[in-house]
Amino acid sequence: MAAHTPLPPNLRRGLVAFSGSLFIDNKTQDSGAAQRGSPAHELLASLPLQMMLYFNACYFPVWCLAEGMMLQLKYHLLPGHYQFLLVTTFLILLLVEGSRLYLGYMGNLQEKVPELAGFLLLSFLIQLPLLLFLLTDSQVLCLPLELAVHSLLLAFLLAEITAAFLALRTMSKQLAAQFYLRRWEEGGRVLPGQAAREGPRCRTPPAQAVSPSREH
Repeated sequence: MAAHTPLPPNLRRGLVAFSGSLFIDNKTQDSGAAQRGSPAHELLASLPLQMMLYFNACYFPVWCLAEGMMLQLKYHLLPGHYQFLLVTTFLILLLVEGSRLYLGYMGNLQEKVPELAGFLLLSFLIQLPLLLFLLTDSQVLCLPLELAVHSLLLAFLLAEITAAFLALRTMSKQLAAQFYLRRWEEGGRVLPGQAAREGPRCRTPPAQAVSPSREH
């Protein structure tokens, strides 16, 4: 039984549309619905992504502790606006990372396209820019311990983005194929592209009713 997902229905539909437009013309509603009725299901979960998510979840408390200590040590040395920026960045990273890892676990293990697309968007649009800001801005006064912990978290993040992109592409193509195959089996319709390949040959003229001739 699939676990409850916190994503609203409108957001789920938007993420499915995003992944479909990015990889393939995916018109499935959800991976769970596409898997029902399929006697043989190929495992689509990514083992490298799951391993990186596990180690990232174990490492993130260490990153939080180290970053909190370093922020406290250098806080009085920072300009006023950078004090606000660093505290805000730390809080955003702290809050988003939990949701990001949860969506990654659910999307990968349960092969759910919307959750995995949400994980990819959070990683690429929020976590990656904030980490690059902490590593590259000279006004941040990045300490050696911060440089080490940020670099390791950035390595996890880049590897997860790559693995999630590949897994999402595979899931989208597989689910779209299952959707069209199920529709063809249920309705007896030709698969997309088959009619274009066969052309007029796929259209058979209706049978003419022939009445037997009367013998005179």
